[in-house]
Amino acid sequence: MNAIVQTILIGIGATLTMDIYALVLKALGIKTLDYRFVGRWIGHLPKGRFFHHKIFDSPPITGELMIGWVAHYLIGITFAFLLVAVHGKKWLAGPSLLPALFIGLITVTAPFLIMQPAFGFGIGGSNLPDPNKARLMSLITHSVFGVGLYISALIISKFTT
Repeated sequence: MNAIVQTILIGIGATLTMDIYALVLKALGIKTLDYRFVGRWIGHLPKGRFFHHKIFDSPPITGELMIGWVAHYLIGITFAFLLVAVHGKKWLAGPSLLPALFIGLITVTAPFLIMQPAFGFGIGGSNLPDPNKARLMSLITHSVFGVGLYISALIISKFTT
């Protein structure tokens, strides 16, 4: 299996791991990100609107839920490519946890510095009612993504050796 296909599968697997974690949280009554708002944000970009006072109050976009989910998985795949770009194809053959976890933690900068400010939540969720809780949830979720990168790479490497 070539490195590009491996990396795409690792990104999908890691994102799926994060989604399974979100389902567990939801079952426990803990609210997580609704990807339709990612789709809404993306849908407003061609109209020149990057920042929203509150994304919840912005007009809905046709297909926003599908747009949000597709973007979510494409972002996960992109971060998997970042991991391989930083650690090389050698990592694909012998995945280790620390590089994957490191990339997972680095990816938390995307919601802190891009998504949350664009959604009207402020940098690092500073405008949310409990910003420290939001930050901790983001850190944990992105750590789970990092673990998902590792587990997915480990599984895929078993089929490629």
